[in-house]
Amino acid sequence: MALSFQAFSTYIVFFYVDIVKLPAYLAATGMLIYAVWNAINDPLAGYISDHTHSRWGRRIPYIALGAIPFGLIYFLLWIPPFTEYSQIFMLFIYFVVFICLFDTFYTITILNWSCLYPEMFPGLKERSQVNAFRQTFTMFGLLLGVALPPIIYGSLGWGVLGAVFGVLIAVSLLIVLFGSREHVQYCQEKQLSFWLSFKYTFQNSSFLTFVFANFFVQFSFLMVLATVPFFTKYVLDISATKTAAIFAIAFIAAIPMLYVWEFIANRVGAKKTFMSALLVMALCLLPLFSAVNFWSTFIAAAFVGVGLSGFMLVADLIIADVIDEDEIKTGTRREGIYFGSTAFISRFAIALEAVCMGVIFIKTGYSPYIFKQTGEFLLGLRFLIAGIPIIALLLAFVIISFYPLSGKSKFKQLHNQLEKLHEKKGVN
Repeated sequence: MALSFQAFSTYIVFFYVDIVKLPAYLAATGMLIYAVWNAINDPLAGYISDHTHSRWGRRIPYIALGAIPFGLIYFLLWIPPFTEYSQIFMLFIYFVVFICLFDTFYTITILNWSCLYPEMFPGLKERSQVNAFRQTFTMFGLLLGVALPPIIYGSLGWGVLGAVFGVLIAVSLLIVLFGSREHVQYCQEKQLSFWLSFKYTFQNSSFLTFVFANFFVQFSFLMVLATVPFFTKYVLDISATKTAAIFAIAFIAAIPMLYVWEFIANRVGAKKTFMSALLVMALCLLPLFSAVNFWSTFIAAAFVGVGLSGFMLVADLIIADVIDEDEIKTGTRREGIYFGSTAFISRFAIALEAVCMGVIFIKTGYSPYIFKQTGEFLLGLRFLIAGIPIIALLLAFVIISFYPLSGKSKFKQLHNQLEKLHEKKGVN
């Protein structure tokens, strides 16, 4: 559900800080609390999902039961009742409670939906084809999640934004159920104990290289998204509609490139494709250091979308391979703990983003009560939108270079072992 999370990531700080007037340091504190909650929420939800035994499967029941509450909480997130200056503390409490509730139901539904992908589609070619198609819809979700909000809140208000997206979230998750299936054999097999489950996960070198590279990519992406509303308002001085256009072109450019990256991945493998996408993203962020108008930013955003699509396609291929390798080592299928642990590490990117923005905003004299900000703040925005993300992408490039699952002979051996294991389990 790219729509809900990207709208949240892009606009939640802007809404509470610039619109509702929650002090920046309290917003940063709230996001840190949110990250701590993720430290418990994501891997625990993955562990519970792996250990679920029901006639409907391990994943599907959570999607079905979580869809409607998720949509309702999303709506309430955007209509805080505490808007007076004297109610700042209550606003802060409301902010913390609802961002944590948002994450809880996001995890319950999306983690289990993600777990179905490696199980339903076992081979590289099949996975890359399906994921290109799947990520096409994700791109439309991202497009709606970051480009549509300025149009809705600019004309109808933030409450309507929450209501519209809340309904879309609930309906989309319920529709997903019709195409989902699980292997009953995985639901019946005995899983590892709590401590062994986490031990094997965080001792897996393939997983560790991927998850920390993924962390820095997620951080760079979130940093750009969260900075854009401030950048377009204070640096470019453009309308909400043009801000939406900048977001839109990145995802529109990314959609056809998914199929180019799919072709590349099938030829050179997931690891090399991942590394190539990181370099493309880093190079395409450079123009934002000097962008001074709508068109220069618009063009840069289109090229950033090219690199983004490569990362989005390949990340799921890599984590699926990690899960396959783990099944051979442990004898059990553990998508839940791997997706949960990946989300756990990734969510700290939100906290790091909030800290970076909070420090820059405070040190450069940002004030939500004035329109013309200091020159230092405008320079800080350029560092937030380009400098920090480029550094993060280069770190990700170095880390993923150590990823061990690459090469045709390696994968041939891996899949032969996996086929024999599945024959013993009776998995078709």
